Amino acid sequence: MDELDLLKKQWQSREQDLPRLTYNDIYKMLLKKSSSIVKWIFIISIAELIFWTSLIFLLPDSYKQITNEMGIGDLILYSNIIHYCIFATFIFYFYKNYRSIKVTDNTQQLMRNILKTRKTVKYFVFYNIGMFILLSIIINIIYYTKSDRLYEVMKFGEQGVPKEDFVSVFLISEAIVIVLFVALLMLFYWLVYGLLLRRLNKNYKELKKIEL
Repeated sequence: MDELDLLKKQWQSREQDLPRLTYNDIYKMLLKKSSSIVKWIFIISIAELIFWTSLIFLLPDSYKQITNEMGIGDLILYSNIIHYCIFATFIFYFYKNYRSIKVTDNTQQLMRNILKTRKTVKYFVFYNIGMFILLSIIINIIYYTKSDRLYEVMKFGEQGVPKEDFVSVFLISEAIVIVLFVALLMLFYWLVYGLLLRRLNKNYKELKKIEL
């Protein structure tokens, strides 16, 4: 039994010798818990931004050389700039949601802020997954249309891969990597943001109960 359930039990019990908790006591507890959850969403999103940014600097020079020789270096650069600008915008809204919830002074407003936060997180998750899939599709279409150049850049001939087979081998490998990465990304969001949203949703339901 968590702290809120214990407090609710004390509040609802008529046979308690301890002072009974009021509506305001329960509200303050829900406000505190909701504020803490949204704060963690904000912190985790910053950590995620730092993680993805650090990966860029860990990419091998061979990868950068291949993208430049295939003529998609600028595409990746500009898409990353746009992506991180949008990512930073979501972080700003997470912070704004946190500040809004922290200073909320009535139940109805807190419920609206919780719904707003849930919606922002869902858009954030859909955007990140969708952006990765879209960019991956665009890059692989370019690889396919420039397959002869890709064969030379990737040096498939030196690896003993026949020229007529390398496109299917490469694209199938890319498709497997993309599917696995998307699955891992969805698992991460479900475990981390999903857990926080479920807790936030629980608070929302509790607020509805005390509002009735």
